[in-house]
Amino acid sequence: MMYTVFAGHRRLATGPLATITGMVAEAQANGSEQEPLLVFDDRTGRVVDVDLRGTSTAVDAPPGDVPPEASSAPPRSPGRPRLGVVAREVTLLPHHWEWLAAQPGGASVTLRKLVELARKQGAGDERIRLAREATYRFLHAIGGNLPDYEEVTRALFAGQVSAMRQHMHEWPHDVRAHALAMLESLSATDR
Repeated sequence: MMYTVFAGHRRLATGPLATITGMVAEAQANGSEQEPLLVFDDRTGRVVDVDLRGTSTAVDAPPGDVPPEASSAPPRSPGRPRLGVVAREVTLLPHHWEWLAAQPGGASVTLRKLVELARKQGAGDERIRLAREATYRFLHAIGGNLPDYEEVTRALFAGQVSAMRQHMHEWPHDVRAHALAMLESLSATDR
């Protein structure tokens, strides 16, 4: 995962979290940056709180992840390996349950297959939606007070990248370039 640190509207660096965290720690220690520092997760567009007190292992882990040695999971016992299955409630009408029960493998297998099929069929649209949302989060956090912000976000969600570029022409170069790069790279990659 890649992260980007901005000092105000100026992009300082893009890289792995450990690199970015080191840069933020150094900038705070020597007071070289007068602008507020914001660290963004390039995949989601969210601002990331960087804990500068952690060990190098904790810094390398993405936010919310627990380093393996800090995990309190009990040791695995012999038998079927854990598959990562999560049990949750699904509410369906009786005729839906009847149809699912009649399918080969039962309800769980059929539901998993249907979900996978839907994911594959809508993958392109989903990537575009997620890219727009991530770019919007970034723009909202860093560019909400910039000129024509509303027009930029309207063009973003309308899929009008050329109109977006036009409305962003007065924006700081780094903000404009990073937003357009996020939109392009996220909508073009598989997740």
